[in-house]
Amino acid sequence: MNGTLWLAWRQQRLPALAGLLLVAACAVWAAIRHAELADIVGGHDLTACKGWNGTCPVDVEVAIFDHTPGIRALGTLAVLLPAAIGMFWGAPLVGREIERGTVKLALTQGAGARSWFAARFGLAALCATFLSAAVAALLAWWWEPIANMQDGVYWFDPYILSGTGPAAVAGALFALAAGTAIGLLVRRTLPAMGLTAAAVLATTAFLTFFRRDWVAPVDRITPGMTPKRLIGSGWSAGYRYLTPDGVQHPLENCALSGEELRVCMAGHGYTGRVHKVYPSSDFWTFQAIDTAVYLGLAAALVALTAVLLHRRRGLV
Repeated sequence: MNGTLWLAWRQQRLPALAGLLLVAACAVWAAIRHAELADIVGGHDLTACKGWNGTCPVDVEVAIFDHTPGIRALGTLAVLLPAAIGMFWGAPLVGREIERGTVKLALTQGAGARSWFAARFGLAALCATFLSAAVAALLAWWWEPIANMQDGVYWFDPYILSGTGPAAVAGALFALAAGTAIGLLVRRTLPAMGLTAAAVLATTAFLTFFRRDWVAPVDRITPGMTPKRLIGSGWSAGYRYLTPDGVQHPLENCALSGEELRVCMAGHGYTGRVHKVYPSSDFWTFQAIDTAVYLGLAAALVALTAVLLHRRRGLV
């Protein structure tokens, strides 16, 4: 290791080691708790426990209840990790060099701005990928034995949907790119850290609240007053009422059940109920949306940073 890569490692080894310690601590915690969980659920057939209407043995129910807070805590860490990477790694990556004036020294040592930036950002991106992938994998491993079981953590909870899978890694890379670009534009580390946190959390919140608008749910139709089909591990998107011409009407027109529902449906001429549901297989559809958005934004921000650095005379 030499040149710009050696310099990048010297300047980033502390956050890299801190991240490695974080992953090690999470691995020990998850391994201990996962072993406890496996001992409890290992002797049971958990098929009947799946979904909102599942029924579990008492000791499995207790295990789900006991492990849910820990899984949610690790999930919260996984969801917030990209913002932390953007704040504490991305924002100072270039912004601190400009703020302190050390970027002039770095760019006058024979290394071009392109190779200097490539070494710094490449190493940071490699570390961010490892950290986010490791935490996401630990979370998924701990959650998997009791995934989508009654009163537990479901696939569409933000802890799982945003904290596991390729979307978690893409989110970390986006946060790193956002912090780097903001640090370069603001040229002050502390303001850049605050703006980065706001930008990353706003993007995460936008995807959390609006990604469902880009995917059509499945319609589960129940004719007349027939008992509704069980939702299983699906994600409910609400109810509608159906008229003979196939038009769906909003929920507020009738009560949910009982004689009041029957009278209301007869009065409005409704012939059935429609339950809009996202099946658990949509997990990968939502993951693909998040991953594409994050990686697209990250690529655009890295390109912007590279263009601005190419005009480094105006920046330093």
